[in-house]
Amino acid sequence: MLPKHAVHHLYEYRKAISSKPFTARGKNVIRCQSCLLAEPLCTCAYRQQVKSELAFLLIMYDDEVLKPSNSGRLIADLIPDTHAFIWSRNEPNRKMLSIINDPRYQPYVIFPSQYAVEGQAVVSQLEPCDIKKVHNKQPLFIVLDGSWREAIKMFRKSDYLHSLPLFSFSPDTAASYAIRKGARDFQLGTAEVAALALAAAGEPENAQLLTSWFALFIGSTLQGRSRHQRDSEGLMELRQTYLSALKRLT
Repeated sequence: MLPKHAVHHLYEYRKAISSKPFTARGKNVIRCQSCLLAEPLCTCAYRQQVKSELAFLLIMYDDEVLKPSNSGRLIADLIPDTHAFIWSRNEPNRKMLSIINDPRYQPYVIFPSQYAVEGQAVVSQLEPCDIKKVHNKQPLFIVLDGSWREAIKMFRKSDYLHSLPLFSFSPDTAASYAIRKGARDFQLGTAEVAALALAAAGEPENAQLLTSWFALFIGSTLQGRSRHQRDSEGLMELRQTYLSALKRLT
């Protein structure tokens, strides 16, 4: 079994400090405590981290890490250098700030360019190898993980993000996030955002792998919610697509 990653540890911490059990749709479902899918649909046996020149830092809104529908954990499933913290408006986590300010990293906040504050730099494309060659730094993508309204609040109320460049893109296709889809096409699931960032930063194969892993997550989640006969063939096809993408990388 693979070791626990940053989101697993954050999940355990958030549960430990909760004053009452977290309840959500499907609260009576018996879930795997690692992937949070219904136990018969657990995907942990297929989880495998891959090589990447990129790093991610998830800033999660309050109880976001407890939600079975959260896709941020999928990033940590695949990308080894992934960090996760709970957002605080008044007392930002010191370890989180130390990672953002670590001279080994060049942080970028993934957020739409129209929300940039005055003078904030905006980029839409970068090559990790070029950045490391020139600046000797590893790109660190900061993802605000919550609903769209929560993400806007986190960005606006976090001054330490305003001095960092924004990494902004406009995907050509609408979000396929069928679990908690935003009201607008650019409101993507967290894993979708990360996949787009991977592709734009020169790692298209990792982007495809995360997209396939995300699709399997969606299919498994929706099957767990269904009261009708499960589509075993459909899930098998999603699983095979992911495994084929993984094979190309290993």
